[in-house]
Amino acid sequence: MSAALNIREEEVVVDGIAVHYRVAGTGRPLLLLHGLLADGQTWRRNLKDLARHSTVYAVDLFNMGKSQRVAGLDASLEATADRIARLMDSLGLDEADIAGHSHGGALAMMLAARHTHRVGKLVLFAPANPFCGHGARNARFFATPLGAWLGRRVPQWPGLLHRAALRRMYGEPSRIIDGTLACYTEHLSIPGTMDHLLAIVRSWGSDMRRLKKVMNQLADVPALLIWGDRDRAVSLPSAQLLAKEMHHAELLVLHGVGHLPFEEQPEVCNRAIARWLQN
Repeated sequence: MSAALNIREEEVVVDGIAVHYRVAGTGRPLLLLHGLLADGQTWRRNLKDLARHSTVYAVDLFNMGKSQRVAGLDASLEATADRIARLMDSLGLDEADIAGHSHGGALAMMLAARHTHRVGKLVLFAPANPFCGHGARNARFFATPLGAWLGRRVPQWPGLLHRAALRRMYGEPSRIIDGTLACYTEHLSIPGTMDHLLAIVRSWGSDMRRLKKVMNQLADVPALLIWGDRDRAVSLPSAQLLAKEMHHAELLVLHGVGHLPFEEQPEVCNRAIARWLQN
C-alpha cells in the first residue's frame, strides 16, 4: 500500500480539548465533517479513494466519536464553526476544501460564511438547511422533557430499533454492508455524548435562522450538492432552494438513494468529489 493510502489515527488539542481524526493522502487538504449520531469513521468507504488526490482529514467532531467529552460545550452552529476554524489552526491548515454531511454540512456552510478565506470548495451531502422543516419538527419534540428522556436512552435502544433507524436512512437497505450499524452506535454510550447531541437539537431552530441570514455570504462559494431522491431526513426540494441561493452550486441527485449517499453509493460519490475538487 502506498503512503497516500496509509490511514493514520491521530489526535490534536483544540481549546484544551483532545480531538481525534483520521488522515491519509497528500495534496490539497480536504476536511470531512460528519453528521449527528456519527463520527469520522462514517467516511471509511471514501477516505482511501479521496486520499489519491487530497490530504484528507476525517474528524471526530467535538464530544463525539473518540474525541474528548467536555460538559457544557456551546453546541451552536456558530460556536462549533469557529471551533473548527481553530481546529484548522491546530492542524496547520490555512485553507481547505470542506465536505460535510447533514448537520456537518450545515457546519461547513456556517464555516464558509464566518471564515470565508479559510474555505476553498464545498461538498455538501444533504446538508441540514433553512429550507427543510423536517429537522425543526424533530428538534421541537426532543426539546420537550419526554423527547430529552427518550434521546438520552438512544444508546440503550434494542438493536432491532437501531437497525430499523439505519434502514430508514437508505434508499435501498440491501446496500447496507456489515459493520455499518456499529459505526453509528459504538460511541453513543460514552457519557456526555447524548447530552451534547441534545444540545445541538435544542439550538436547531435558532441555528437554521442564523444560517439563513448568512446565506448571501455563500453566494460565491463553489459548492457541489449531493442528494438522494429517497432522502427522508433532508428533503430534496430544499436542495433546489439551496442551490438557488448558492450561485456557484452544482446539484447531483442520485436516484434510489437515501440520506447517506457516500455510504450507499461510495464509488459514485468518490468520483464526483474528485472531479469537483480537481476542476
